[in-house]
Amino acid sequence: MGKIILRLDRVMADRKISLKELSDRVGVSNVNLSKMKTGRISAIRFSTLEAICGALNCQPGDILEYDPNAPGDREEG
Repeated sequence: MGKIILRLDRVMADRKISLKELSDRVGVSNVNLSKMKTGRISAIRFSTLEAICGALNCQPGDILEYDPNAPGDREEG
């Protein structure tokens, strides 16, 4: 089973924007953005994704990537 990989850290580095600056622009706490940046989340609201894409001038596909060969975190049931 594949896995969705978050590339927020890469996009932030490309745009030379800090976690604090992105947090201020998007209105999401540093803690939650840090979890996104490290991939330790299981869901993201479309409104949050829209705000991040707006602040970083990017597309959702720049932040989210699907790896069909990566082991999934979810148990099948």
